[in-house]
Amino acid sequence: MKKQEEKHPSIFEPFALLLNIVTGVLGAIIGIQLVTTLGVTPNTAIIGALVAMLISRIPVAIFKKYRSIHRQNLVQTSISSATFGAANSLLIPIGIPFVMGETQLIVPMLIGAALAMFVDAAILYKVFDSKLFPARETWAPGVATAESIMAGDKGGKRAALLGVGTVIGLIGSSLHISMSAFGVAFIGNIWALTMFGIGLLIRQYSVPWLGIDVNALYIAHGVMIGAGIVALIQAGMLIFSRQKKKGGPAAAAGASAESGDNGLTRPIGEARRALGLGFLAYLVIALIIAMIGGIATHMSVGMLIGFMLFAAFAAFVHELIVGIAAMHSGWFPAFAVAFITLLFGMLLGFPPVALALLAGFSAATGPAFADMGYDLKTGYILRGKGQDKEFELHGRKQQYITGMIAFGVALLTVLFTYKNFFAQNLVPPIDTVYASTIKAGASPDVALQLLLWAIPGAIVQLIGGPSRQLGVLFATGLLILTPNACWAVLSGILIRLIVLKLKKKDAEASMSILAAGFIAGDALYSFFNSIFKIRK
Repeated sequence: MKKQEEKHPSIFEPFALLLNIVTGVLGAIIGIQLVTTLGVTPNTAIIGALVAMLISRIPVAIFKKYRSIHRQNLVQTSISSATFGAANSLLIPIGIPFVMGETQLIVPMLIGAALAMFVDAAILYKVFDSKLFPARETWAPGVATAESIMAGDKGGKRAALLGVGTVIGLIGSSLHISMSAFGVAFIGNIWALTMFGIGLLIRQYSVPWLGIDVNALYIAHGVMIGAGIVALIQAGMLIFSRQKKKGGPAAAAGASAESGDNGLTRPIGEARRALGLGFLAYLVIALIIAMIGGIATHMSVGMLIGFMLFAAFAAFVHELIVGIAAMHSGWFPAFAVAFITLLFGMLLGFPPVALALLAGFSAATGPAFADMGYDLKTGYILRGKGQDKEFELHGRKQQYITGMIAFGVALLTVLFTYKNFFAQNLVPPIDTVYASTIKAGASPDVALQLLLWAIPGAIVQLIGGPSRQLGVLFATGLLILTPNACWAVLSGILIRLIVLKLKKKDAEASMSILAAGFIAGDALYSFFNSIFKIRK
C-alpha cells in the first residue's frame, strides 16, 4: 500500500464532489433499472473501484489524484450507496402502495423511506467498529473491494492472486456457481458459515428430498423470528454489559472472538447512545408516515400508538438482523425479514393501508445499513485497519459524508424517475408479493407455524452465542434460494479446513486474496450479465 497522505482526501474538494454526484446518479439509475426488470440489486462497489482506477490513468493532473486509494474508496462508496439506496431503500417501499392501488400513499411513503434510509446509515456509522459490529469481522464484499483497490495500487503477487481469483470467479459464475458464496467461505467465521450452508442446503432440497417447502410453510420465517429475538437479547446484553476487567465475561461475549473493546475505535457508550437515538428517530418517522399518509385518522389513539411503537421496533430490529447477516455472510435477507414484519403486523390487526406503509418502512431499513458496513470495511482495510486511529476516524467520516450525499442523489433520482417506471408498470417484483400477502390476510395457522419454528431458531442462536450468530445465519440460509450456493459454501469451508490443516506459510492470507477475487468476479459477472439481459 502506498504511504498514507498526511490528511485523508475530502469529499468537498470541488472535483471530488462533482465526481461523487455523477457516479451517484449512475449508481442510482443502475439500481432502479435492475431492481424493476430483474428484481435484484448488484453490488456496484467493484464497478466504482474500477471506474476510479480508470480515471486515475487519464494523463491529466486532476485525474492523477485518483491514484490515491482513498480517493478511489470514496468513488466506490458513492456508487454503491446510490445503487442500494435508490433500489432497495426507496423504490421497493414506494412500489408497495402503487401495486395496491393506493397511489396517494406513494409520496408519504417516499418521505418516510428516505428519512429511514438516512437514519439507517447514520446508525451504522455510529456503531461500526464497536463491540456490536466490529470492523475486524467478515463484511466479505468490503474485503473484495479493498483487495481489488490494493491490487491495482501495489501489483505484484497480490495482484496476480486477485487476478486468478477474479478469472475463476467469472468462470464459475458463468457456469451458474455462486462464487460469492464460495469466496465468503474462505473469509468468514467457519461455524457461522457452516450453519449458513446447511440452511441453504435445506432450502434447496427440502422439497425434492422431504416433500416440504420450508418457505411456503413459514418454517424459515419462524426460525428467523426465534433466532432474531435471541440475537436482539444478546445484543442488548452486549451493549449494556459493564466490562470489569480485560478478558472478563463481557469481553468473552464480544461480537468477535477478541477480548473486550481491544482495538475497537467506537466506544460501546457511543454505540449505545446511537441506537437509543435511532429508535427515537424511527418513532418520529413512524408518526410522520401515519400523519401524512392519512392513516392516523382511520385509527383509534391506542392503535395509532401501537402502530408507531411496532413500526419503530420492527425497523430497528430489521436493520440489526440484516446487519448481522451481512457482517457474517456477505448476504442480507432484507426482503424476507421485511416480510416477517408484515406478517406480524397482519396478525396484530393493522388495516391494509397501514400494512402497506409498515412493509415499506421496514424494507427501507437494513440495505443502507449493510451496504455502508461493506463500504466502511473497505476503507478500514485501505487505511491500515485502525492502526492510526485519527486517520481511520477522519477517513471513515469522509466516507459517511460521501454515502449521505449519494443517498441524497438517489432520492432525487427516484423522485424524478419513478412515475415513468410505474407508468410502464415496472415495479420491483417483491412488491407484488407484499401486496398479495396483505390482500390475502394472515390466518391463525400462520401464527402457529411461526411460533412453533421460532423455538428451534432461538435454541440454535442461544447455543452459538453472539460471536457466531448460528441461528441468524441458519435462518438466512433458509430464506435464500440460490441454486447450489449450499455446495459452494460447504465445499469452500472444506477446502479452507484442509489448507489450514496443512499449515502452509501465508496460506490464510493467500486464501483471503483469492476469495476476494472469487467475490469480485461474481460481482462483475452479475453486473454485466444483468445489463446484457436488460438490453435483450
